[in-house]
Amino acid sequence: MRKLIYVQMVSLDGYMEGPGGSLDWSVPSEELHQHFNDLYLKGEIDLSLYGRRLYENMAGYWPEVKEDSNAPYVEKEFARVWKQVPKIVFSKTLKTTEWNSTLAREVIPEEIQSIKQQPGGMIEVAGADLAATFLKLGLVDQVWLYLHPVVLGGGKRMFPDELNLKLDYLDTKTFPCKVIRLKYGIQ
Repeated sequence: MRKLIYVQMVSLDGYMEGPGGSLDWSVPSEELHQHFNDLYLKGEIDLSLYGRRLYENMAGYWPEVKEDSNAPYVEKEFARVWKQVPKIVFSKTLKTTEWNSTLAREVIPEEIQSIKQQPGGMIEVAGADLAATFLKLGLVDQVWLYLHPVVLGGGKRMFPDELNLKLDYLDTKTFPCKVIRLKYGIQ
């Protein structure tokens, strides 16, 4: 069975966005960016689940990067891969999606369980609000935190306040940029 993973950049104090929605603290270094590229290129992650806001942010940026002659190779590579990886976008308001994306109006647990039964790599759920829904429904198998050495003091938390999870430690990886990936399984 495929694993559904919640992957998130997070500050030491548990925020995935700084005050005012700031993300400038989490810009990945080249080696961290290549790590994410490799997850897709090697087929470890072969399906992404997005909420509307994250999808609009990604679709508004990555398709243009490939044409930017000043963009680093690692970003151009991610832009190419991002457009190819299948995506399911959960939104009640979007009319259409692009870039190998399918639109879903709501999270139906039985449909997600059916997708997890299909052959393939891991499935990532991206975006805190959508991930919170998946976590509350018991659909997430693993949490991957990319812990950045920064304290933000406020912003948007990675986990909703009312969520109670028991986790099993799986793995740690330290990147040269001082980011630590912590992998946990959900009991």
